[in-house]
Amino acid sequence: MLEVNVSLNSIDKVKSFVNDISSFSSEFDLVSGRYVIDAKSIMGIFSLDISKPIELHVHTENDEEEDIMAALKPYLAE
Repeated sequence: MLEVNVSLNSIDKVKSFVNDISSFSSEFDLVSGRYVIDAKSIMGIFSLDISKPIELHVHTENDEEEDIMAALKPYLAE
């Protein structure tokens, strides 16, 4: 499992993030406090506070890891 922090602080960023990760078969969860939502759900993401970085858990097989990290690069929080 991969764990990274992502910054999704605009509507356009959320839409492109969901489009980018939807092409992968892996499970993506966004964790904010006690809330865990499906990262492929635009409505779910908007239920979170997107003004701060959000923890992303990726449940993946190792063969997709490099491709997923490349797709996530524009969204990684500093």
